[in-house]
Amino acid sequence: MVDEQIIGRGIKDQGVIEAMLVVPRHKFVSENLRTQAYNDYPLPIGAGQTISQPYMVALMTELLQLSGKEKVLEIGTGSGYQTAILAELSSQVFTIERIAELSQAARQRIEKLGYKNVVFRVGDGTIGWPEFAPFDRILITAGAPDIPKSLFSQLSDGGVMVVPIGDRNFQILNVVKNVGGRPEVEQSIECTFVPLVGKEGWNGA
Repeated sequence: MVDEQIIGRGIKDQGVIEAMLVVPRHKFVSENLRTQAYNDYPLPIGAGQTISQPYMVALMTELLQLSGKEKVLEIGTGSGYQTAILAELSSQVFTIERIAELSQAARQRIEKLGYKNVVFRVGDGTIGWPEFAPFDRILITAGAPDIPKSLFSQLSDGGVMVVPIGDRNFQILNVVKNVGGRPEVEQSIECTFVPLVGKEGWNGA
């Protein structure tokens, strides 16, 4: 997986590559899908949600430019796979999931793997986690109609947010930097994520 899908497709961040080697992706999908866990496509994880393809996880993580010292906010815990990658590469991870059963299952997986630097919350991720703001990095793992204002307000000056922006079916991955309180945006690749549902996302499932 790492040689063909990660390094082979241009991921160069050595930390990201090592994290993808260390975190056992098959432990984040149901047993009947484990033989497909390392293939280059998303997989269902229940409740209409998916675990992103390995390359997309690696790319989004690389775009965050993590050094190991950052406090990261993740919106959309999902299976917890991306959460574990972030836990490998940052100081502390705060992760929000709106679907309680997914959050609980992800927490169990993360704890079994021995990560101690992850804090979980069930709720509306589009409004963030103001009690622990500001965050050095914010990763949104669902497609948003625009940059959620509450999340940008919780991004530290000089901080980086990675978010897919577009409509419900098609997005472009955006890298948003907070430059003196103003968003500086660069676009990456085209992508398709489940919709970001919440007050500052899409309404309904």
